Amino acid sequence: MNRPTEFFMSAPRPRDGQRRLRITLRQLEVFVAIAKERSTPAAADSVSRSQSAASSALVELEATMATPLFDRRGRRLVLNESGARLLPAAVSLLEQAAEFEGVLEDYLCGPLKIAATASIAEYLLPEILAQWRAKHPSSPVRVLVSSATGVFDALQNLQADVGFLDNNQCRPGMNVASWFGDQMVVVAAAGHPLLEGTATMDALRSASWAMIESGSGSREAAERWLVEHIGPINIDFEVGAPQAVVALVASGAAVGCLPRHAVTRCLRSGDIRVVSTPLPPLEHGLKIATNSAKRLASTGHVFIAHCVSAKKSFGA
Repeated sequence: MNRPTEFFMSAPRPRDGQRRLRITLRQLEVFVAIAKERSTPAAADSVSRSQSAASSALVELEATMATPLFDRRGRRLVLNESGARLLPAAVSLLEQAAEFEGVLEDYLCGPLKIAATASIAEYLLPEILAQWRAKHPSSPVRVLVSSATGVFDALQNLQADVGFLDNNQCRPGMNVASWFGDQMVVVAAAGHPLLEGTATMDALRSASWAMIESGSGSREAAERWLVEHIGPINIDFEVGAPQAVVALVASGAAVGCLPRHAVTRCLRSGDIRVVSTPLPPLEHGLKIATNSAKRLASTGHVFIAHCVSAKKSFGA
């Protein structure tokens, strides 16, 4: 009786020098599902397997790896150190298998998971993603908007393939590369007194300011820059999104300090204007990050190249 053909991953080297791979994609699929769902029944349901089949797949994988991959905590299964080390490679192999299945179709049909800080997600990604979708209509996209810490967490937890940051933070295990340069600018509503010539330090110090809430890379850069050169400022409005800061500035209720990319549209419309100040320029570089422990799928590589090319449309 012929033995069924399967895709395998590792094993002892036989006499002919070829590795016979004993780990199947089915086992890895179940392993990744259990890591996500933290229970065998839920994992089995998510990959359309019976609970007994999922349990057997995990037992076989742990036997092949010669180590447990999960710790049991009550009714939950939680990745142990060995499982956590194996997870990025398992996810990468499953993504490669999905690419292999579609190699004769659109090879960029895989899902694209992105994490980005608020100003990038609100002001840069929409145009970039519209261009991407026009070129690759079969590639579904999911965007997580978070703080810089949240972006790194999403990459580390394999919830995102590519991350976008607007500060200089880094984290061990992450590849962080420059995307393009930007500058912080002080903005005010058309007709605001600060727009009459160059604003003085005293005028800036006594102005009413609107800021993004703490934890944002833009907020940290703006506050550090202003306080260093002006001293304490009056932050009368603290809001959760760059759009809210722009709206407050446009209403005349406050002045703001934001990356230029976040105010470009309103500058074009004339609703707000850049305030001339004696402050030295503050460069505010944008970054692209990936998880160094996880192989980036073809879709991710091509998307990053797309983003590097698209930055020209923002004047970078």
